[in-house]
Amino acid sequence: MIQPLSSTEPPEDHLLRDIEALAEQIGAVRSHVGEIIFGQDTVIDETLITLLSGGHVLLVGVPGLAKTRLTETLGSVLGLSEKRVQFTPDLMPADILGTEVLEESESGRREFRFIHGPVFSQLLMADEINRASPRTQSALLQAMQEHEVSIAGERYALPAPFHVIATQNPLEQEGTYPLPEAQLDRFLMQVDITYPDIDAERRMLIATT
Repeated sequence: MIQPLSSTEPPEDHLLRDIEALAEQIGAVRSHVGEIIFGQDTVIDETLITLLSGGHVLLVGVPGLAKTRLTETLGSVLGLSEKRVQFTPDLMPADILGTEVLEESESGRREFRFIHGPVFSQLLMADEINRASPRTQSALLQAMQEHEVSIAGERYALPAPFHVIATQNPLEQEGTYPLPEAQLDRFLMQVDITYPDIDAERRMLIATT
């Protein structure tokens, strides 16, 4: 925890102590995530840098490289509310943002009620984002840029902080769509994930058997 500034402590010493404390906390987070995600130290570092910078990250790699596990682990370790959306060709924008439904009260009065979609979380995982149509992909544009969404003429603020961790399969795989340029621009960093080395795979085998 960052300590209050003492009246006798020089400001530069206080700043240095805060930086050291913050570095220690970040190191603890990195170490804890590394105990669960094996052989992906660079991926962990780059993803943490993106989140600490307030941005969104695009993870690119074939299935089975712990992209989903990484997101779940980061949400748990950082104490962020986390939701996951599996992007498919038939996914609609309302499945991400939410929708208004017409309800009738006991008195017979009818009114619309907004049901929040999974985008209303601090850490949203857009799993296999390039399997959805461009129209559905673009539903995240306003959320990623402005941290709010517009539904039926009303603006709804998203929780703070708000981050999107999207995963993407290589474009040469069947059933994928290229991300629009405007969508790519919303990501602070693209992280390419490759297979871990033999030592990491051996540790995974020991940990899971």
